[in-house]
Amino acid sequence: MHPRRVYVEARVSFSADGDMRPIEITWEDGRVFEIDRVVDARRAASAAGSMGVRYTVKIMGQTRLLFFEDTWSDTGQPRWFVESGR
Repeated sequence: MHPRRVYVEARVSFSADGDMRPIEITWEDGRVFEIDRVVDARRAASAAGSMGVRYTVKIMGQTRLLFFEDTWSDTGQPRWFVESGR
């Protein structure tokens, strides 16, 4: 199955150094999930066909790939998505 992008709302924190860290996401159905831990953050391509900052995160004990799509998308705005359906 080809992964797809599920766009989500994200709550983030910023350090004094300007580092952005996601702390919570709101899924498309309105459920809110706290991010337990950010394992890694790096610029990377998504298998779902986009580029941005990829955060490998732990949510409820499961590893997920959360992307900050900072390349101007069709909406003209940067957005957050979870790679889903792998």
